[in-house]
Amino acid sequence: MQVDGVLGYLAKITRFDRSAFTPLFIAGQHMGCVNQVWLARLLESEADLFGLQPEGLVCKVAGDYAAISIQLNQAARRWQAAGWLNGWRNENFTAFLPDSTPLFELERAAFRPLGLTSRAVHLNGLTRTAAGEVKMWVGRRSPDKAVDPNRMDNLMGGGIAAGESIELALEREGWEEAGIPADRLELLPQTGLLLAERPVQRGLHREWLHVYDLWLSGSEQPCNQDGEVAEHVCLSLAEVEDLLVAERFMIDAALVAIDCLLRLGYWAGRESEIAAAMAAVRFPLNHSIHVQS
Repeated sequence: MQVDGVLGYLAKITRFDRSAFTPLFIAGQHMGCVNQVWLARLLESEADLFGLQPEGLVCKVAGDYAAISIQLNQAARRWQAAGWLNGWRNENFTAFLPDSTPLFELERAAFRPLGLTSRAVHLNGLTRTAAGEVKMWVGRRSPDKAVDPNRMDNLMGGGIAAGESIELALEREGWEEAGIPADRLELLPQTGLLLAERPVQRGLHREWLHVYDLWLSGSEQPCNQDGEVAEHVCLSLAEVEDLLVAERFMIDAALVAIDCLLRLGYWAGRESEIAAAMAAVRFPLNHSIHVQS
């Protein structure tokens, strides 16, 4: 076991200076955070839409879900035209209020610049050999991916689009990335809830990860359908740990894999140290999902 290596990696990917970000308020709610680059951009180029108040940066949009969505997406198009946004997907994510009420939807490429909280589903693929050893299926991303090419991923991981339920996202992504039929996933219980949060080049990545475990029989083998995964490989838990310490996993996928190994009892005897290091990102399944200061 490489507990010290895992602990060092967790410290690296979960700790950052939150004072470098300014709180963003939309419709009177703390919805995100912006770095100094985006703070200057918005105050200079979007003065009609954003203003600085004692509590933080305030967005002056108003109206219902549709009206706020239109105003913010029009702004995002201006940022795209200015060359400030990359990775435009023509796919919206939903931003939720503390009580889980959807407030607006916005092009996913604009979520990180505003530090908005998105949602994703992640699926661990597990199997047990005839000798009783637990192994994990992991994916290697396509070398043609614009983000994290060739990095290791869970069996499946993907964002939840606006208007899409967690369950439908699980079934859609499960088929697209691993060829898992919907009927294998439709009643699958959620096993984990993690909050990934870290500075990135575009701003602040903040995403709730809804985690599921799927046990595959020895005859089942994942098969990518959309070209985004180069291959799936079945690894021992020690091999998964090696990849984690070598920082070969995508960061969100690494958190999901560590959570899974912890639940499987892989670090017996030192699991309390890993659990303590994961405490800031692990939440009970009944946790109320919202922006946290």
